[in-house]
Amino acid sequence: MSRIIGFLMASLISAPLFAANLDNITDTQANSGLKQALEQGAIRAVSQLGRTDGFMNNPQIKIPLPPAMQQVESIMRTLGQGRAFDELDLTINRAAEASVPAARTLLISAVRKMSLTDAKNILTGGDTAGTEYFRQNSQTQLQQTFLPIVTRYTQKLGLAQQYNQLAGQAAQFGLVKQQDASIERYVTQKTLDGLYLTIANEEKALRANPIQYTAGMASKYGSSILKTVFGALQ
Repeated sequence: MSRIIGFLMASLISAPLFAANLDNITDTQANSGLKQALEQGAIRAVSQLGRTDGFMNNPQIKIPLPPAMQQVESIMRTLGQGRAFDELDLTINRAAEASVPAARTLLISAVRKMSLTDAKNILTGGDTAGTEYFRQNSQTQLQQTFLPIVTRYTQKLGLAQQYNQLAGQAAQFGLVKQQDASIERYVTQKTLDGLYLTIANEEKALRANPIQYTAGMASKYGSSILKTVFGALQ
């Protein structure tokens, strides 16, 4: 592998490099290894979130009610509307969990389109550079994919429809943020935020200890390239 790529790969870890090992790895192998690591990290994130309670029981990414609804929640509960709020709370998180599996194909596609220049930028771009690459190359498509799935869940709830009516009117006067005026769009964005945050956590784990991270994946996915690329950097 070239000295330049060898230096870039070194940014993943702080351990010293051994030129003899690096010289046995080609640029193509390094690029392929990074792609496989990012792809499997994305798959792991999708698997964590795209299941029952993937959002609902995860305090880090659980989707709260929209801010405007939170402001009136306590009052509405005293008026006997607690069950409706509980149902909405559960539904928006179930909608997120149902949406995430659809991200798998799009995220994998984004990785496989990655160029050598993209790979270099990711390796030198900080702890979440790979996650930012995913965001830049998948967010619009994922929004379009998630929105109809979320809508199928929320359209069944009267409270969600009431919120859309009132929030839509309030947004015209600047009382509610435009992005929060539709509960479907609010949930879709929060779902994306949770997905990218989880991918970022996977990426940080990879960068913190690439050998351990890829060794665990290699036993599951049989990836010898990952062992070769990151093993040389140990």
